[in-house]
Amino acid sequence: MSRYVSYRDFDWVLMGFVLVICALGVLQIHSATEHTKFAGAHIKQIYWVLAGVGAMFLVSLLNYQALLEQVHWIYIASLASLIAVILFGQKYLGARRWIKMPGGAHFQPSEWVKLILILAVAKYFADLHERELSWTDFLKAGAIVGFPMLMVLAQPDLGTALTYLPVAIMGLFLGGLRWKQALIVVMIMGLLVPVAWMKVLKSYQKERLTSFINPDADRQGSGYQVNQSLIAVGSGGIWGSSQGSQTHLAFLPVPQTDFIFAAFAEEHGFVGALAVLLLYFIVLMRLTQNAQTAPDRAGAFLVMGVVAVLSFHILVNVGMVVGFMPVTGIPLPLMSYGGSSVLFMFLALGMVMNVRMRRFVN
Repeated sequence: MSRYVSYRDFDWVLMGFVLVICALGVLQIHSATEHTKFAGAHIKQIYWVLAGVGAMFLVSLLNYQALLEQVHWIYIASLASLIAVILFGQKYLGARRWIKMPGGAHFQPSEWVKLILILAVAKYFADLHERELSWTDFLKAGAIVGFPMLMVLAQPDLGTALTYLPVAIMGLFLGGLRWKQALIVVMIMGLLVPVAWMKVLKSYQKERLTSFINPDADRQGSGYQVNQSLIAVGSGGIWGSSQGSQTHLAFLPVPQTDFIFAAFAEEHGFVGALAVLLLYFIVLMRLTQNAQTAPDRAGAFLVMGVVAVLSFHILVNVGMVVGFMPVTGIPLPLMSYGGSSVLFMFLALGMVMNVRMRRFVN
């Protein structure tokens, strides 16, 4: 089979747009951290991007169909890594999310688990052979995503746990979810919201939600991030502000990570922000096109799982920056500073390339 696979079938156009987004991210990280204690973060980001590109090429050479046959073992390994975080993970700001590796590096398993879930959900629904979902099928799919999601919530890491949901939703939607089933689930979730508020959410998570509803209630506390972000976006105007006062005077918190879109909008204005969103739109459309040309049902589910996660990240992060979503700590893919996020995205793109390069293989 491998003799039919060629890098001529690699999606070079998609890779080009991805690298443009990464380059904009590196430039913005440099601008946002130039005179702070994080100065030089853009150099580390370049290393992560280069490592991600290398990983993408390696993953594209794998046979995703053979990988799907072994996904149950990979899924068990992912659960084991999440258990290891709970037992032995490094605690930082009240949360255990990282495992300290030799050499001082930190590994965040919850990021790579997203890719495993995409593979597991693709395999599960591909094996259903296009029949309508029964409640048993529905519950099994929920369990596949639900177990790792609960483990990540226990760290606690609400933002990352929420990124697992679009994988399940996309799988259920493409797998034959009936509207009655969807309605019943939505009603049950609505009934569980008060329970989650009382028993599951931490106090700081509740503050984030209440500050999202009314950010002016505590402008110097829980609403500070949202208010400073809105000021940064607004001060950018149409063409941007070379001053970048909110970013460069450190009013805007963590401008190189969660709020990098706000920093970019301040410095490049409405036109620049719109250009970035257009780049993401092109990437998503290109990914969807690759799903349409996938050689089998599993490949299509795999690519659409990547589309779901990427779309969710963009929607929540940009929505958070402009005050339409609560602050959840979800980074902007390919632009926000962070090795785990960058590597996950390039590994996911590697799986997309894997599917594309085999679209002519029988």
